[in-house]
Amino acid sequence: MKCHFNKLNFIVLLIVIYALSITTLNAQSNRFNYSNFIQHKDTLPYRLLTPDYDTSHSFPLVVFLHGSGERGSDNEAQLKWGVMNFSSDQMMMAHPSYILAPQCPEQQSWANFYKGKDSFNYVLKPTASKPMELLISLIHQLCKTQKIDTNRIYITGVSMGGFGTFDAITRHPHLFAAAVPVCGAGDTAKAATIAAIPTWIYHGAEDPAVSPFHAYNMNTALVKAGAHPGLTIYPSIGHFSWLGAYIDPLMISWLYQQHK
Repeated sequence: MKCHFNKLNFIVLLIVIYALSITTLNAQSNRFNYSNFIQHKDTLPYRLLTPDYDTSHSFPLVVFLHGSGERGSDNEAQLKWGVMNFSSDQMMMAHPSYILAPQCPEQQSWANFYKGKDSFNYVLKPTASKPMELLISLIHQLCKTQKIDTNRIYITGVSMGGFGTFDAITRHPHLFAAAVPVCGAGDTAKAATIAAIPTWIYHGAEDPAVSPFHAYNMNTALVKAGAHPGLTIYPSIGHFSWLGAYIDPLMISWLYQQHK
């Protein structure tokens, strides 16, 4: 009976912890304002966290690009992975910043690459995808309407968003102060274009969705171009390498130290 009671208490405790965590996440998601960016006939849903009601200071902007599973128009799904780590009380106190989380429409993508002859090589197409075009225009608009430090605009993303991170910094190397692509890939032939941008690459060594060879290849190309990128490969981890990336205190501290 005693054993049964202890087990029951443990189960109840787990339920309470789970309920509290869900409540906390819901409370944090409510910190992100709902909005839509409309340009001509195109719409990009997005959520924006405002760091503080302090009009005497400017703040960094962190752009977060979600993965393919969070595409849509509900303006909610993009908060599922990764970005919520930036909205905790601790993060907002230690590193107050604007956090932008746009949502890519269904059947579209942040990046616009095609595969080269080598299966581990992606080639950047001349024109950006429509969601990327909208995102860049949105960033420029926010820089005009919000107290954003334009010397501290950071971009990060997971999976499809990791591809998008490489796409964005390659097309707009003078816009971003740092980049953290997670389980993504880019055009290694363009490494010299982004060599001046501080970059920290994350990947899982056993990723079945996006091969870790993309991380190795891009890191090698950046080093050859004169860059000093960070590279973290998690052993025994598959596609969910972002679970470790966004709780890495060294990376977070490094990110907020970067500026143009």
